[in-house]
Amino acid sequence: MAVQVADTIYEKVKSLPIESQEEALKFVEKLAQTSSAKRLRIFEKIDEIVAKKPDDIWDEVPADSSVNVDHYLYGADRK
Repeated sequence: MAVQVADTIYEKVKSLPIESQEEALKFVEKLAQTSSAKRLRIFEKIDEIVAKKPDDIWDEVPADSSVNVDHYLYGADRK
């Protein structure tokens, strides 16, 4: 599906005059930068939260917490 969308966009932009193609390129670059900046902010926020916690708190996190997150949050059966 994503390839089809990209191909459709490519075909439509290719048929535009060069000035419009340049405008479309600027728009797409802006979208890409915004998306990248949002991802970066999320990871920076996570790093800030983690940095505020003492190192020994991670010893309390169960080793299987990523696999059994539903068990620890909601009491579901363990995997």
